Amino acid sequence: MPKADIHPKWYPEAQVYCNGELVMTVGSTKPEMNIDVWSGNHPFYTGTQKIIDTEGRVERFLRKYGMSTETDDAGTDDKKADAKK
Repeated sequence: MPKADIHPKWYPEAQVYCNGELVMTVGSTKPEMNIDVWSGNHPFYTGTQKIIDTEGRVERFLRKYGMSTETDDAGTDDKKADAKK
């Protein structure tokens, strides 16, 4: 038996909302939760991937590790410059 008056109240039917829509019911210490991402709208589970690139970091990473699919002269010059550093 748990000690009295030391545990938070348990809500076995807590409701989880994403964008104002009820997405699931779980057990929680909060009666209601508002979330931004869940498996129904996360790119990993939905199969859609959107890379948010700031300042060309993704392209630089792809060039650095040879994963880039495009071949351009600017990319080879950057690799030579990175190798000299």
